[in-house]
Amino acid sequence: MTERKPLGVSFESWIDRQIREATERGEFDDLPGAGKPIPGQGKPHDDMWWIKQKMRAENLSFPLPGTLALRKEAEEARAEALGARTEAEARRIVEEMNDKIRDSYRKPLSGPPVVQPLIDVDEVAAEWRALRPVAERKPAPAPTPEKRRKRSFLRWFGRR
Repeated sequence: MTERKPLGVSFESWIDRQIREATERGEFDDLPGAGKPIPGQGKPHDDMWWIKQKMRAENLSFPLPGTLALRKEAEEARAEALGARTEAEARRIVEEMNDKIRDSYRKPLSGPPVVQPLIDVDEVAAEWRALRPVAERKPAPAPTPEKRRKRSFLRWFGRR
């Protein structure tokens, strides 16, 4: 605990004396970062340095506004679809993303007004096929007979 500044002594000389005495006692030896350069030395001042440092330490990224996050997610979904194992899986990924985009049309998102167009499923499927040799492709599964029966039942039921 430090003592109070004596009367008649300037702050500068009083502080300098305390630092000198602490150095003589060895209180500044073995401090973390001793002998290392000061981080950020020579860079322009950034008011948000502590937030950026915390986010790097926690392995986080800055949150994007809703419209920009949707656009980024759409780009990632398209890339994921092109890397899918089967064409059916690629189509499913694109359709799920298109559902999210349609939802964004119904409710406003935060951020700049950016309208994300729907991803063309057939275009992505054609790109997927172009990236794969013919032997590797698996055909998209045909609708099962159960689904056909349900549809015919619904049609019959709708007529009544």
